[in-house]
Order: sequence, then structure tokens, then C-alpha cells
Amino acid sequence: MNYYIEALKKYAVFSGRARRAEFGWFTLVSFGISIVLAIVDNVVGLAPDGAGFSTGLLGALYALGTLVPSIAVLVRRIHDTGRSGWFALLLLIPCVGIFVWLFFAFTAGNSGANEYGPDPKAAA
Repeated sequence: MNYYIEALKKYAVFSGRARRAEFGWFTLVSFGISIVLAIVDNVVGLAPDGAGFSTGLLGALYALGTLVPSIAVLVRRIHDTGRSGWFALLLLIPCVGIFVWLFFAFTAGNSGANEYGPDPKAAA
């Protein structure tokens, strides 16, 4: 949970590096919150009618509110592997994006400092 809070504190910080733990926990907690909000949306009736189980108003507001920190933590995670944050655009390619996301989620970061900053694992 601390990694989730830390990522939110760095709301629009696209520089520096993020450990796998920060990226993973932020993603996992965000996913959990999204599921809970989707359930609430469906129970309360804020989800679109006839759409089956889907996200409604609360889920959409949460997604909008966490869009910038989600992109920021992804860019910092990509930086940790020594690559440009522009690699994040690969996630927009259908059927390829999930594999790119998995690659950056599970690839170890560079040991020691790289051009994007000091090793966040060493600082912890």
C-alpha cells in the first residue's frame, strides 16, 4: 500500500525511476479499487443499463483521476530498465500492448545509476 501512496504523491513526476514493486503494487491496488468501484456502480445503478457488468460513474472518475499517475509510474518503470519513456506508446498497439506491459512489469531494472537517475532499489 505504501508504494501506491508513493506513486500518488509523485502524481505527475515522469522523471526518475520506479522499482518493480512500486509499479506492481500501484497496478494491483488500482485494479482492486477498480473492481470494488465497478461492483458499487452496478449495485447502486451507476453503470450503464444493458451493459452487463461494467464500470459506471465511480469507476470512470477513479480511472480519470489516476490516469496521470498511472502513466507517470509506467514511464518511471521504463526508465528503470534504461529505456526512454516513449516506449509507453507501444501499449497503444492492439494485441502487443499487454506483452510490452508484462515485459516492463517483470524485467529487472538496471543495477546502479543510469541516465534517468540513481538505482531506486539501492536507495531503499
